[in-house]
Amino acid sequence: MTYMTVQQAAEAWGVTVRQVQSYCTRGRVPGAQKFGMAWQIPADAAKPADARRKTPAQPRPAGQPVGEALMPLMNTAFQPGRCRATIAAIPKGPRRDIATAEYLYFSGQAEKAARQAELYLTCPDRDARLSACLIYAYANLTLGQIQQARVALGELQTTLARAGKQKQAAAAAFAAASAAVLLHLPMPEEMPPAGDFLPLLPPGLRAFALYVQAHYLYLKEEYALSAGMVEGALAMGAKVYPIPAIYLHLVAVMDYMSLKQTRQAQDHLLAAWALAQPDDLIEGFGEHHGLLGGMLEAVIKPRWPGDFDRIIQITYQFSAGWRKIHNPDTGDNVADNLSTTEFTIAMLAARGWTNQEIADHLGFSPNTVKRYISNAMSALGIQHRQDLKGFMLR
Repeated sequence: MTYMTVQQAAEAWGVTVRQVQSYCTRGRVPGAQKFGMAWQIPADAAKPADARRKTPAQPRPAGQPVGEALMPLMNTAFQPGRCRATIAAIPKGPRRDIATAEYLYFSGQAEKAARQAELYLTCPDRDARLSACLIYAYANLTLGQIQQARVALGELQTTLARAGKQKQAAAAAFAAASAAVLLHLPMPEEMPPAGDFLPLLPPGLRAFALYVQAHYLYLKEEYALSAGMVEGALAMGAKVYPIPAIYLHLVAVMDYMSLKQTRQAQDHLLAAWALAQPDDLIEGFGEHHGLLGGMLEAVIKPRWPGDFDRIIQITYQFSAGWRKIHNPDTGDNVADNLSTTEFTIAMLAARGWTNQEIADHLGFSPNTVKRYISNAMSALGIQHRQDLKGFMLR
């Protein structure tokens, strides 16, 4: 290696000899060595930065005024299988605690998620509080704690009603819209237009907000438009945020099954599964089971039977709590006395699928499908196939 003297370094760097000696003494010149009273400095060594100068603050990306504690895990890009390592890398504090609560919820650990979120229900940090309320509400649906879920949902609407500044309104609108649409409830009256708050969200939350919008379009039976929104969101980069991407893929399954495009539906289900399985993020599959048109039974059950069983357990628990809020608040009568298989087949029948189409999709015989439909109609107290629609999800 070629070296230069302190004098040569001083001339090259435009500083005094004394300053170069100080750099070397403080170990700020990599590779510098002292021989006797003289320093030898690598000839290609760069001048150390002036420690007195602070690194200029990076400008906040446009459209990101929402606080860092609003669903931080949802808003983080990470490689599948690295979810827990990603959380561990977050500095201790509200962001890591909320991210932990998110992971517990999305991995189907509702009781632990509720306990973790409860710590922040009255937090002065608005975004941490909104996150905690959203997680706490949905975790308590699964646990059958309906009063606790309603209290948390009420806090979301109260925060939205009181939100004044644009930043506050965007965060509150995101949380309130997520809560309302997933419960198939009307949007709060105070909800601003999506175009007003979507641009203010950071990319990961914006991706989940687009899932919420796509789900809303699905409920309006605008399946092609909803699917197009999903495809656009994924193409524009949402797929690098695993949690929003899972939910976007799931609503695409709902759309394509409603359009009877089973190949596209299967592709999206497998894409969601590839993101979810490495980190056990299975909650969304259980939440959406009844809307996925038997795709879990057709695709996940044969290949991953153990995971399928856990998903179905989540479905039973979550849907029981879901109905206890949805049915009274909307006047609907979504069935609560059918098995998941009966409900799946009844949903397809209510959507106009023939027994043969259902049989081909699920790998059953037409007679088996006929028996399931007959059992479902008997349990619901109806005699005509067209009456199934009144007891199904939209």
